[in-house]
Amino acid sequence: MIFIFHCRTFVTPVNLPTVVQYFAWAPTGHKYAYVSDFNIYVKNDVTAEAVQVTHNGKKNEILNGIPDWVYEEEVFASNGALWWSSTGKYLAYLELNDTEVHKVEFSWYGSDQYPQTMAVPYPKANTISSWSALCENLVTFCCLLLSDHILCSVTWVTDERIAVQWLTRKQNYVIVQIYDFNGGRWRESQVSITSLVPCLVRESYFVSYYMPLPLFFAEDNLSFYKVLSDTQGYKHIHYVKDGKATPITSGKWEVIYICKLTKDAIYFVSNQYQGIPVKRNLYKVMIGSSPSAPQCLTCDLYKDRCQYNSGYFSFDASYYRMDCYGQLPPTPPLNSLKQSLVFTSQGRSPNHFMSQNDLSYLLLFLPTDLWYQMMLPPNFKKSKKYPLLIDVYAGPCSQRVDYRFKLNWGTYLSSTHGIIIASFDGRGSGYQGDEIMHAIYKRLGTFEVEDQIIAVRKFIDMGFIDKDRIAIWGWSYGGYVTSMALGAGTGLFKCGIAVAPVAKWEYYDAVYTERYMGKPTENSDAYQNSTVTARAKNFQNVDYLLVHGTADDNVHFQQAAQISKALVDEQVDFETMWYTDKDHTLGGSAYRHTYTLMSHFLQKCLLNPK
Repeated sequence: MIFIFHCRTFVTPVNLPTVVQYFAWAPTGHKYAYVSDFNIYVKNDVTAEAVQVTHNGKKNEILNGIPDWVYEEEVFASNGALWWSSTGKYLAYLELNDTEVHKVEFSWYGSDQYPQTMAVPYPKANTISSWSALCENLVTFCCLLLSDHILCSVTWVTDERIAVQWLTRKQNYVIVQIYDFNGGRWRESQVSITSLVPCLVRESYFVSYYMPLPLFFAEDNLSFYKVLSDTQGYKHIHYVKDGKATPITSGKWEVIYICKLTKDAIYFVSNQYQGIPVKRNLYKVMIGSSPSAPQCLTCDLYKDRCQYNSGYFSFDASYYRMDCYGQLPPTPPLNSLKQSLVFTSQGRSPNHFMSQNDLSYLLLFLPTDLWYQMMLPPNFKKSKKYPLLIDVYAGPCSQRVDYRFKLNWGTYLSSTHGIIIASFDGRGSGYQGDEIMHAIYKRLGTFEVEDQIIAVRKFIDMGFIDKDRIAIWGWSYGGYVTSMALGAGTGLFKCGIAVAPVAKWEYYDAVYTERYMGKPTENSDAYQNSTVTARAKNFQNVDYLLVHGTADDNVHFQQAAQISKALVDEQVDFETMWYTDKDHTLGGSAYRHTYTLMSHFLQKCLLNPK
């Protein structure tokens, strides 16, 4: 059912298929497109007949307008792959050919036909990538790259101009390809080949944080603004024209992303304030012949509680909404800001939260000043000895320590059971410069694991940690780091919990794994040295809880099964829990069950040790 606002009437029926895989309104009018059975359909009006645009769609083989698994998870972070031009005159879409992509099968135990086998196209490291083509009105745009490649973004500049970012398979170079419509066909008009790390001697690094950030085109509809690494190795806004990138911002801080571009200003989110990377604020920089210094729009607003902020802008940037994710629940909006920019806050009102004094954000050691965060129990006393739980993720480009308000499992453990919860962003973490972020390039499972261990030793030196009651836990990449740290055999940890951990990087998807490790054939030693299974013998002296969902399409159950097998082969006693037909998030009833299980495990380990 569709409601037409100006007519104040409902249009029924709309004649949509029972299963619609993706739906997208055009920016203007009543036109829309949808994907059904892997083909694209367009309606010029809600009452018009649907026009089928593609006819070759086939499950697990040819996908039109929607991404396959790896594109949805690692590239677009979206289940749609079609893009309307600014007035809805044209529609661009992605066609994926997965006929040669390896398909992973797993059992679905909840089926009446027990067990039913499910198959998902899933390119693992060193296997063939999805072949991609960008199509518009049945015209295929051919990528200029000679090797395997990834399409990472599509931007309509005008109705007759479209810009596409292509990424090399190694993900260390991006090509910005611009296409123009000359009335009969689309033609390539400009190619901007840009290393995302302009200093060519560092070309072995990977691109950006995860994928190249979007392009923001200037008024000439040809030059654009983009966040790139500068020559000092920090992410900053650059103006790109004729293949030359000119920095607009600079300094030992990073631009996280651009929010809005107007004819005279760029609005962006950054961690520039006082050089503290765990804080974020909204900034404005004027553009022109001589760009001005960035002006912070949110730094002085509710400084006692709003130190992690972002903004959402109106169409012409006359107004914006400030979103405060600060340490404490923010107060309601009180006033308007200068230049007609209105302030609102994202309110939270939990029934109970720990006071700001119970959270510590401090600098810690190596190789430069890095950040850790502690959640201290109520009525904390330095003279006492407390159990410690390391809450870790530590994946490339990640950030666990920040000034956001948190009310989570760690809050419960700290306030109810008196456990100190600590997180630390070591080498490999993001938003502190390329030197730190790229430290683990082509060697996952090394420095990011070592730094968690070194952090624990520093925490013990503080004097209030019971060195005999220390645990570590993490989910996904955090489960991998947890397992690698336990398997290091340091004797620091009494126990640990790994939820949905990676065991071997050969088992994980190609786009993510090859971004940080390269292909197994090109980096075989690092692949072999980064496995949890090779450390199985060192689990003899720790208590280990391994948790996984059998239908995890992200980190496959195969990973936990291999860890389990290696531990059994070494005669290691451990605990495990699998959740039938649950995916990577362990949603529904399994979610509460998981946290109850983990709480009981930690109580046995940290509060009531044998």
